[in-house]
Formats: sequence, C-alpha cells, structure tokens
Amino acid sequence: MNDQQVGFAPDEVRTDEPTRAARLKWVIVVDAALPAGRIANAASCVAAATAPAVSDLLAPGGRDASETSHAGLPWAGCTILAADATKLLRVHSKAVRRTDLFVADMPRIAQETRVYDEYLIRLSTLPAEDIEYAAVSLIGPRKTVDRIVGGLALLS
Repeated sequence: MNDQQVGFAPDEVRTDEPTRAARLKWVIVVDAALPAGRIANAASCVAAATAPAVSDLLAPGGRDASETSHAGLPWAGCTILAADATKLLRVHSKAVRRTDLFVADMPRIAQETRVYDEYLIRLSTLPAEDIEYAAVSLIGPRKTVDRIVGGLALLS
C-alpha cells in the first residue's frame, strides 16, 4: 500500500455526471482462477481497505420512498477486472512503483488463515517477489490506471 495521499477534493465530487468524467479511476483486479467465493472475498477486502483511504470516494447515502436509509456508494464507480496470476503480479508490481496511485492488495495467504496475526507472521517471511495475489485495488489518474491494466477484461 502506498503512503501517498490519493483522493478527490470535495469540489470534484460530481454525482450528477457519468463515472467516466471523474479524474480518478478505481479498478480491482482479481485472480480469475480462484473460486467465486474467494474472488468475492478478495474484492470485498481490498475495497474495504481502499474506501476509507481515498478521500471523498464515497458519495452521501440516500433514503428510499419508505424512508429507509441506504449507505453512500463510490460515486466514481469501480470496475472489477480479471487476470491470471502472472498478470496480476505484473499489475501489482507496476502500481506500487507509482506515487500517484493508492494500492491495496490481498496476498493469497490472507485467505489461508483465520487469525490475522498468523497472516502477518507468514507475510513477514515472504520476499515481495514470492507473494501471490488474490486481488489488487488501485485508484489514481485515469490514464495511468488504464496503462497499467490495459487489455484486461471485465470479470465475468
């Protein structure tokens, strides 16, 4: 995860425009070889890590006609892309070198334990080049993100 602050200024939040008009683009790339449940888990986890770290990513919530509250969603959208393990590693490697992107990742080993401290211990024993990823979330300038994930298809 980058320490660089990435986000929207309050005056950039334009919920009345198409998501493609947003200055920043958010994508989550998942390992398409994982079972559906693990894909959903990995995408949810990196989204949970991304949302609070990126300023003004979430729009205000709303109420339906019955006055039931609904939480705010990412107003600029989020695209879920599929990759094989090699391409996912390449996306991660390119993204973490950038200072203009926020990157959240989920190593596959995170899905192999139910105790977070055990995950951190296992992670600390792995060199970066040996980590396999279940998902990578990145948000940053639209053109930069497009160059990094270019050619990847939507998850189907």
